[in-house]
Amino acid sequence: MRFRELHIRLSLLVLLAMFMSCIKNQDVDPIANACNENLVANATFAQVKALYQGELLRIQEDWVIEGYVVSSDRSGNFFSVLHFQDSPNNPTEGFQMEIDLFESHLLFEPGSKIFIKTKGLYLGQSRGVFKLGGTFAAFGTTSVGRLPALKIPEHLFRSCDPIAEIVPTSLTITELDSTLVSTLVRFDGLEIFEEELGLAFTEPREETERTLRDCDGNELIFLNSGFADFQAELLPEGNGAITGVLLRENDDFLLAIRDLEDIDFIGERCAASQVTSNRVFFSELADPNNNTGARFVELYNSATEPLNLDGWTIRRYTNANQEVSSTIDLTGFAIEAENTFVISPNADEFERVYGFAPDLGVSTNSPADSNGDDNLELVDPFGTVIDVFGIVGEDGSGTNHEFEDGRALRNSAISEGNPTYTFAEWMVFNDTGGAGTTNFPQNAPEDFSPGIR
Repeated sequence: MRFRELHIRLSLLVLLAMFMSCIKNQDVDPIANACNENLVANATFAQVKALYQGELLRIQEDWVIEGYVVSSDRSGNFFSVLHFQDSPNNPTEGFQMEIDLFESHLLFEPGSKIFIKTKGLYLGQSRGVFKLGGTFAAFGTTSVGRLPALKIPEHLFRSCDPIAEIVPTSLTITELDSTLVSTLVRFDGLEIFEEELGLAFTEPREETERTLRDCDGNELIFLNSGFADFQAELLPEGNGAITGVLLRENDDFLLAIRDLEDIDFIGERCAASQVTSNRVFFSELADPNNNTGARFVELYNSATEPLNLDGWTIRRYTNANQEVSSTIDLTGFAIEAENTFVISPNADEFERVYGFAPDLGVSTNSPADSNGDDNLELVDPFGTVIDVFGIVGEDGSGTNHEFEDGRALRNSAISEGNPTYTFAEWMVFNDTGGAGTTNFPQNAPEDFSPGIR
């Protein structure tokens, strides 16, 4: 007998035992009576989470917490886990419980009120998410794992209250809050990232990330299981509302639906997102003396709103060329409010040197790979030059726009792009010191500040 089949049979036996233990009248459907009328909550989610002090612990407090189930494994997009929140509407917190139980929706369907006896459960935090369950050991470490099937009746109980209507919390991508992890949320005005249209929800048998985007270019990870029954369905092409359980992995938020009924993308997709602004400009250019692989170009958005970079380009004019030598297409990216956007021609080397990945990795010989005597333009979707470094047609060698073996850093007082190169707006370091620049070659990483304005 296959392990999965054996596991299912064992799980069903456990469920049956739970059901039968609650039967008061043999003529009554046992599933309807698989509930507990006597438990009363005596602790909150916050009290339980406060027990965690950075290390896995086994809870000794004889507490009972109550919540409302918001996840479902009916379609296969959730597996051996329950997500529940502290109220059917306007929740303040959510929780995640690992359980070794298949087809858990048969007992704990969305909207079910549940009670959890905490004593003996393990509490931990993984990638920013609080979890309850059993233990799992691997590679010399122990973490929260699935609560064994035979232990479930000791800790997890369904209330006899009717199934509640769970009202998802309406959010925008910019309002994401870690306190709402493991709760049911709803977003309006979202659509699948254009480059992913025509793809299936997931790769077969693989957990797959797709991308949700609003009309301002803000993005949210859309997570689905390769074992979901809708795995091979094509992603919807329209725009609209989507409901799901909010998840978190370190600093990233993710959304997982229960089934396809959680998606209502029947509206028109966002209009062309091409916009212009003079609040985006070059803030740092790098040609490190000790490592050409650590070159980069940094943009900065001084506005208080993010900017969609669809249609924006960076042009490079090599040496004294008056024709464009290479370009970078920024379509598909956005630059956050009062934030930087770092572009590297060698993403792996950049991450090794500076300790984090660039926002965009491009090829060598691109505008991000200048050796310091080239000229750059930042151009909006409508062909307008928003900002420049250098003078097109003039080789930078020995001029006030040479940063060979060095760095060009925009003065902190500058808040707008300038289509005319103005040396006074820059601090320029190189290996010659010509035309008022500073003869002081710069080494990576110590002499550069990518990602910091």
